Amino acid sequence: MKKETIKQAVAPYMAELTKMADRIYDLAEPGLEEVRSSAVLTDYLEKKGFQIERGIAGLPTAFRAVYEQGKGGPSFGFLAEYDALKGIGHACGHHMQGPSVIGAALALRDLCKDQPYKIVIYGTPAEETVGGKIIMKEKGCFQDIDLALMMHAAPNTCVDVRCMALECFYVTFHGVEAHAAMSPHKGKSAFDAALLSFQGIEFMREHVLEDSRMHYTVLDAGGPSNIVPGTAKAEYTLRSYSTDYLEKVIVPRFQDIIKGACLMTGTTCETERSYPFQAKIPCLTLNDLIMENARKFEAPQLAGPREKTGSTDFGNVMYDVPGCCIRTAFVPEGTAAHSQEYLDAGKTERAHEAIRSGSEILAGTCIDMIERPELLEQIKEEFRKRKQEETAKI
Repeated sequence: MKKETIKQAVAPYMAELTKMADRIYDLAEPGLEEVRSSAVLTDYLEKKGFQIERGIAGLPTAFRAVYEQGKGGPSFGFLAEYDALKGIGHACGHHMQGPSVIGAALALRDLCKDQPYKIVIYGTPAEETVGGKIIMKEKGCFQDIDLALMMHAAPNTCVDVRCMALECFYVTFHGVEAHAAMSPHKGKSAFDAALLSFQGIEFMREHVLEDSRMHYTVLDAGGPSNIVPGTAKAEYTLRSYSTDYLEKVIVPRFQDIIKGACLMTGTTCETERSYPFQAKIPCLTLNDLIMENARKFEAPQLAGPREKTGSTDFGNVMYDVPGCCIRTAFVPEGTAAHSQEYLDAGKTERAHEAIRSGSEILAGTCIDMIERPELLEQIKEEFRKRKQEETAKI
């Protein structure tokens, strides 16, 4: 479909889309508190004829919005975050995501009236904190889509390739408290156990894949220096670009280190494991198609793909479903996310243009797959092969 046709389909909605983005920016609601921000999006979608489910997956601010035309066509998933950073506000640009994917969905609906397809918009809260998509996936979300698409504001217009799987543990060591001067022989130091676990991780660092990451910190040292601490608490973060390698190699060895630290000090421990972040299964066919559309719509500050990034709950979705996030430029190149510069640019004309650009790129990408069904099959086949390769590494 011609570029101008898609641009003209997005244009009538832009005033409403930017108004919604500015409203969400002003609300600045942090994760799991995005009550009004979620309502801004769902109320609008409901008026536009989408079937709405609110409070899905046990998350009050999560939602699912569906528009279906015919039966048997592709199911396009659009995911949107809308949580702000606590105490800072929308210094990551999440307020733009919902309006941008809604613009893409409406343009797709208006332009493709004869072919069968389904649009599923998922509102995914708390990306910055608990990782809402992880909880939603565990509760059965995202199984009804053929691919997952996102928009994220950025310093460059580009796509990502890989991200890191992440496991976070909180370990509380329990020993025996004693006076460090008068009766240290009666004590069993919980803090010693924590220190030994740190040392064990340092020795392990040499014997794992070089792009693995392991971090730790003391949360509670157990008391003053003249007391053998009876309790101590530490936090550990483990990362790898392979979900399987993290789960099958690094995590079991970490668990053995914790057991060993307890054995050496005569202590015990309790371990709390937070939600695991999985690594994306990249789909370069989809990445290339999206960037082809980015060039077609003359998106600003085009750049090559980000080959390696940190951890994101979108990785959990992309571990099961082919997907991609188009990053659209709205700040100068090199600007750091979660910064004052991001915050200051959040309601500017460049931010509004990033919303429009994301809508056009995502709409164009979906229309390409409707007009050329073989593209979606190629994407699915590449995803299957890469998933097999990923799980065969260990």
